Amino acid sequence: MIGVVIISTKSHFAYDCNQYKALPMKVSKAQAAENRQGILDAAARLYRERGLTGVGVADITREAGLTHGGLYRHFESKDALVREACARAFDWSIAPLDGNTPNASVAERIQSYLSRQHRDAPGNGCLVAALAVDAARAGGALSQVFAEGIERNIQRFAQLLADHPPTPSPPAARASSPPAATADTTDAAATAAAHRARAMEVLATLVGGLVLARATAAAQPGLSEEILATLQGQLIRLLDTPPAS
Repeated sequence: MIGVVIISTKSHFAYDCNQYKALPMKVSKAQAAENRQGILDAAARLYRERGLTGVGVADITREAGLTHGGLYRHFESKDALVREACARAFDWSIAPLDGNTPNASVAERIQSYLSRQHRDAPGNGCLVAALAVDAARAGGALSQVFAEGIERNIQRFAQLLADHPPTPSPPAARASSPPAATADTTDAAATAAAHRARAMEVLATLVGGLVLARATAAAQPGLSEEILATLQGQLIRLLDTPPAS
């Protein structure tokens, strides 16, 4: 008997009319990679919008346009998906703010981060402002993902500050100076440490300010706007002064 195979348009299955059972169709490596990327993008966006406990596997696969069972062909568990999606979300960084503004000034980045648009679109914004508390509660491997991502952002922002220093004030006269080689080494180390400390200060203020602005936006939008505007001005003025070394 000649078997007849009917191709279904749903869920990547074929049906053998003689056997009356579903035969899985092979998905190409390119399609599998695209499906996996779609799951990660959807998960990263939904987790930032709703929190880790507010998103189920069905929500993610529906957003990605895939079946529920398709997720576990790419990730061994939901926890593994959470970790990888959060690691991917750390690709979003204030330094640079996005791929279209590689030469934006530090002030422009601060204004964009502490903006109404960023406040109202957590799914496309800063992971730390959206999920830091969730990561602290989860601990373990997820905490490590956040620690590594935060460290990268501190380093990036410190480098941004080093690349865009404020105009220095004339140095005070010194009674005596150390040898040139020693002074250069000491000054470089002190400057790097100062930029790192300033980066921590600015990033912590940005994240905390955004969290407060989001928490108050629904009940007191005027207060939310005031928080954003006040911290924008404070941070931009702060960056006009050299960091203490």
